Amino acid sequence: MISFVLGVEDLADTRFAVSPLQETVLSLRVLRDPGLSALHLPWRRSVLPGLGTLDTELLMSLIGKRHILPDFLTPRPTHFAPAFEDELAVARQASPDLIRRDLLATHAPGPLPEALHDATATDARAVSLCDTICELLGQYWELAIKPMWPQIRLTLEADMTYRARQLAKGGARLLFTDMHPNLRWHDGVLHIDQVVGEHRTTASGRGLLLIPSVFAHKPAPPIDPDDPPVLAYPSRAVATLWAPPSTPDATALAALLGAPRATLLRILEEPLATTEVARRLGVTASAVSQHLRVLYATGLVTRARHGRQVLYRRSSLGDQLADRIPAA
Repeated sequence: MISFVLGVEDLADTRFAVSPLQETVLSLRVLRDPGLSALHLPWRRSVLPGLGTLDTELLMSLIGKRHILPDFLTPRPTHFAPAFEDELAVARQASPDLIRRDLLATHAPGPLPEALHDATATDARAVSLCDTICELLGQYWELAIKPMWPQIRLTLEADMTYRARQLAKGGARLLFTDMHPNLRWHDGVLHIDQVVGEHRTTASGRGLLLIPSVFAHKPAPPIDPDDPPVLAYPSRAVATLWAPPSTPDATALAALLGAPRATLLRILEEPLATTEVARRLGVTASAVSQHLRVLYATGLVTRARHGRQVLYRRSSLGDQLADRIPAA
């Protein structure tokens, strides 16, 4: 069991962050051991064929037998949503001693895999190994995580919104009780069960950073008891993340706007005057004007004067809506 002792100031400084590098590193466990989460099998099947050129042996060697990963590859985010490249730059700056410590702790009590032997050699070779690992992680991010990052981030931010509401409703007790069965809040201490290691870390004014993760299968604190309190935890709604997109319904636009306005929005892909729209639809100009006023007021069409006429055209928002749903 690992415990975080949190004072009043630490609770006041409890905050959330998203970490693209951490998601990248944690996803390696799913690649090696698909049994960790059946929910990620669709993602795994889609990613594996594109990894043929990468040194997957080195990537897999980063994972310990107990599914531990080296902490230096998941540095504590310094703000809410750091860029992947910025986090990777921090990881590259790890000292030789930190690289050795974390890799040895990841694989303890067993030996390091052959691919990681340079970590225990000279400082220069340890740093070179770190550079190679970070370069490889950058390539892996581009292939496996970056294409899905917008959807992943939306899932993580939705989780944080929910957690913030739980904190507002029931304080720290409700926040942690609802987060995962392995977490227990009692008398100012957050206890994390079923983790590797056993230590008690006093926050001492450093606060607590919470990082939701779609690839974490259980709460994961740092291995080193001297590190500031950070907790990666499984995000909600992961089951829907890899679901195939729904097939657009051709009748949905009419159901949303009404058939006349949906038809108007479709034909306004080019600038048209009210009289021309009325002619094409076989209705009166006054009827068209009424619907155009509503579409303009909602930002779905724009208008501009051309001589004595006013021309209407779909706005960029209208384009997105019309393009999303095919014509019936």
